[in-house]
Parts: sequence; structure tokens; C-alpha cells
Amino acid sequence: MTEKEDGVIGLLLAAGGGRRLGGRPKALLGHRGRPLVEHAVGVLRAAGCARVHVVLGAGAADVRARADLTGCVLVENPDWAEGMGGSLRAGLDSLAGTGASAALVSLVDQPGIGPAAVARVLAAHRDRTSLVSAAYAGVRGHPVLFGAAHWAAIAASATGDRGARAYLKAHEEAITLVECGDVAEPYDIDTEADLVHLE
Repeated sequence: MTEKEDGVIGLLLAAGGGRRLGGRPKALLGHRGRPLVEHAVGVLRAAGCARVHVVLGAGAADVRARADLTGCVLVENPDWAEGMGGSLRAGLDSLAGTGASAALVSLVDQPGIGPAAVARVLAAHRDRTSLVSAAYAGVRGHPVLFGAAHWAAIAASATGDRGARAYLKAHEEAITLVECGDVAEPYDIDTEADLVHLE
């Protein structure tokens, strides 16, 4: 692993309550015989993120008890119900003092995005000012990589369910897009119908 990649911490947002899934925490949905959150951590590690921070929210105590998240830094977002913005803020706050040069942010409910796509985004990281995003047929998606120079401003703008969307829109010209449509499918697990994607 290069020094550059070691400076990137994987940040997994796994706090969602699965409102449209009958209130089942997304982190605990079953996939390949294990909780979805375990699968997502495994993807980040397989792609080259040696350090992973996981933001928990809905059913956090159950997730801690039922998922093997050994070696991860677990961050609890008490305001998870307010949306992804709060989880992103909590996750970025947890990186203070780590010395990381960037955070690679992924979502727990996108199991169609595997190590190949994450590794491509990671490989495009240059320094603390990097902004990198996976793209699917040219459309920006996840995962995204935020150089440390952007963390404070992203956290300040992350509200409700928007996450970093407003910040990225305002800095579109600085984003390196990495096409991943040939190696990943960016669907979300949001509704009962989406559960067909889980194995």
C-alpha cells in the first residue's frame, strides 16, 4: 500500500433507519449471510482503506452487538433521524487528529458498489485538496473522496438529507470524476422492492 493511500480513511455512513423498509436499520439488513454494514466495511478494506470509521445511528446498540466491526472506529450520531448531513458531520468530526489527508465516503445501502470502484476513486487521490467522485455514465455518484482541506466547509454545509451535495455543486470544477459504471451499479436499498438486490 502506498503512503498516499494509507493517508485516506474510509468513512462509512451506516446510520439510516430504513423508514421505507418498515424501520429496519439498514446496517443490519442481511447480505451474503452477514449484516450489510460488515459487507460495506469489507469493501472499503479490500479497496485499500486500512482505517475505517463507521457512523452508526438507528439501532446502534444492536449493530454493535450483531455486526463484527473489529478494528473500526465506531462513531454514534444521535441525530441520525435528521438525515445524512448529521452523519457526515459526525464522521468528519471523528477524523480530527488522525493525520489523514482524505476521507473516502461510502454509503452502507449501496452493495452494488464493490472494491473495484472504490479502488479507482482512491487511486485518484493526490493530496489534502483532492475532491474525487465516482461517476456512472458521467453522472456523479458514490463513493466520494474529500481531501482534508475541505472537511470543515463540507461539515458546515451538510444539513438534512443533503450531505455534501451543495458543497460539491459549488465546487464542481474542482472535482475529478472517475467513471465506474463498468464495474459497479449505484442502486440504493431504500424500499422493500430494492431488497431483491440483497443475497
